[in-house]
Amino acid sequence: MRHERELRLAGFQRIAGIDEVGRGSLAGPVVAAAVILPDRHRIRGLRDSKVLVRSRREALYEQILDRAQAVGVGCIEVEVIDRINILQATKLAMRQALSRLPEPPDHLVIDALSLREVDLPQRPIIDGDAISASIAAASIVAKVTRDRICAEYPLSPRRAAERRALRMAPPLVRPGADDARR
Repeated sequence: MRHERELRLAGFQRIAGIDEVGRGSLAGPVVAAAVILPDRHRIRGLRDSKVLVRSRREALYEQILDRAQAVGVGCIEVEVIDRINILQATKLAMRQALSRLPEPPDHLVIDALSLREVDLPQRPIIDGDAISASIAAASIVAKVTRDRICAEYPLSPRRAAERRALRMAPPLVRPGADDARR
């Protein structure tokens, strides 16, 4: 993970990877995580959460929580998303995640976005969850957290379309009455 290596050579030690999940979903919250990994974290298999099977994501999630220097999570609910829009809600969740880190980072690597409101050096990386260990770790923490939140939603098993909407938008979506829907 070249980005973290370059930043460490430049003198940065607390590099926070930031990613979100739920931005492309039609229902449920947007969740962001910020993760600071130690230089030699030894967590094998960090990848974009979308390409990992659930059991592997869960195992990596536990390793990340155990070995990371710091982890912060932000969650923005549907009512706020509807009021401020999904992009602003995503950035708000990312700022929340940063504010919940027990120690402040000295540099940010962010999947695809920049947080101009945050006064820290930062590097937006397109497809960052595929090429940055810190962003991949944040992706996994955010995904597992959101999956656990969505599992608590009171949806009928008969309404499979609503369950799919909690993950990603299907090609044809019919409006429905559900408090979790955006």
